Amino acid sequence: MIEDLWYKNAMIYSLDLETFVDADGDGCGDFEGLIRRLDYLETLGVDVLWLAPFQPSPNRDNGYDISDHYGVDPRHGSLGDFVELVHQAKKRGLKIIIDLVVNHTSDEHPWFRRSRAGDARFRDWYVWSKKRPSTWNEGMVFPGVQRATWTRDAERKEFFFHRFFEFQPDLNIVHPEVRAEIRRIIGFWLQLGVDGFRVDAVPFIIEHPDPSDLEAPPRLRFEYLEEMRDFLQWRGSDCVLLGEANVLPDESRAYFREGRGIHMMFNFWVNQHLFYALASADVAPLREALIATRELPWSAQWAQFLRNHDELDLGRLDDERRALVFERFGPDPSMQLYDRGIRRRLAPMLGSRAQNELAYSMAFALPGTPVIRYGDEIGMGDRLDLPEREAVRTPMQWSSDPQGGFSRARTAVHPVVESGAYGYRHCNVADQRRDPGSMLRWMMRMIAIRKECPEIGWGRWEILESGSPHVLAMRFEWRDRSVVTLHNFDVRPHEVRIRVDVEEGNRLVDLWAARESLAGEDGLHRIPLESFGYRWYRVGSLNYALHRSPETPLRDVAKSASRSVKKKAKPRRRR
Repeated sequence: MIEDLWYKNAMIYSLDLETFVDADGDGCGDFEGLIRRLDYLETLGVDVLWLAPFQPSPNRDNGYDISDHYGVDPRHGSLGDFVELVHQAKKRGLKIIIDLVVNHTSDEHPWFRRSRAGDARFRDWYVWSKKRPSTWNEGMVFPGVQRATWTRDAERKEFFFHRFFEFQPDLNIVHPEVRAEIRRIIGFWLQLGVDGFRVDAVPFIIEHPDPSDLEAPPRLRFEYLEEMRDFLQWRGSDCVLLGEANVLPDESRAYFREGRGIHMMFNFWVNQHLFYALASADVAPLREALIATRELPWSAQWAQFLRNHDELDLGRLDDERRALVFERFGPDPSMQLYDRGIRRRLAPMLGSRAQNELAYSMAFALPGTPVIRYGDEIGMGDRLDLPEREAVRTPMQWSSDPQGGFSRARTAVHPVVESGAYGYRHCNVADQRRDPGSMLRWMMRMIAIRKECPEIGWGRWEILESGSPHVLAMRFEWRDRSVVTLHNFDVRPHEVRIRVDVEEGNRLVDLWAARESLAGEDGLHRIPLESFGYRWYRVGSLNYALHRSPETPLRDVAKSASRSVKKKAKPRRRR
């Protein structure tokens, strides 16, 4: 069961091929470059690589305007290079998931060209209206930049629907041939060895205007998620769907479909309240957010993250809390975007190494599967002189060589971060690998500790009373093992008082340092936490020896033991 649900305790690394490594010197990242860095990623300790879109595209929206779902953009290599990447990754035990962008296509996609030309087969593959609907300027994804959601096509002389930019027309998911094509896309990449898909803009895939009544509120067609999962599980039984759906907690269960929908979802609700806690030192709203997203189907999982390739979306916070986060992390209007988000990388936004460590330690200690954004392991910065979300999409900084070691070309696909403390001369992988006190070395150790705590990915959890409004204390339990984590969001130190009600709860063994905490006569642990301090404890002992508990079926223990100790079969003697 553990191996079948591998995503429950994995470590996901998000990267954009375009800005990771350029091997052929043309200024754009490619598969060959990524293959050369697989050993680095294996050493870092990650298990899964999530690749941003690399298919052919006019590239007007970071590759999310795809013009061929079955190919590879020549800038990155070929399908043969992709297969080689999959082969080399699997040799190192790394899984690969790719973006599945099927809410829309590029307006240069052959499907849209044939639809606008009136081709009988493709005519209704997109959402068209002869008259401009009254909602033509509502529901825009990029307010302040995007002008409309309905645009008139000069060739067909009708209006087409687009949630995103006008060069990204929405596919008509209601059309059975469109859904059949989506299944073919999934099947194609599964056949080439991918282990799953990060499904882009899930709510917009299933929420579409009714072509027969464009003025009516759109209906959510969750059954389409079941169709996708059924096909995925039939073709690749242990493959997963990781959904991007920034929805309210009460709405999220519908996307999991009681274990018949998507396997994983990014926890935007907890993410936004985590940043509020980082800005205010008040952990009460974060506690409430965790409780609100607690109940999941047994096979479902949250993906917990800090930053991604877009803006930090704060749209789910109330006005007062959002204003406080803006004031703390994005006070200048140039740092803000779409009236809801902050377009900064994590390290410069938080401003200190101590708070950066606290943030990632907390993210790794949240119930679910951690997701790391490329460059965060070294504390990369941003370039606010670039437009919109391009500020956080600068090339990976590998060394102090020109272009940060990303490329030999004089001009890269995106400018690197050059100046200041976050410039590539001061912040890069090569230097930090040699520095035992670097952010990279800290991250490698953090990942190792987290992977030794499957209780967080698999187990039951509870929030402990810490005695401080600034400290979040959590306990995880799975197969009679327990882990306790403490995080102080305040700039001031605090003494935490916690009670761990288990048989071995009088002893907490620190996973980071050679120290322990023993409970007092009143059963309380009194633990000092420094400014932005954190602790990871194992309850009772560091002994990982296998033993059976009432909650652990004997067959599961036998499976674990068989993986730990492999006996060689004796050769049979011939008669």
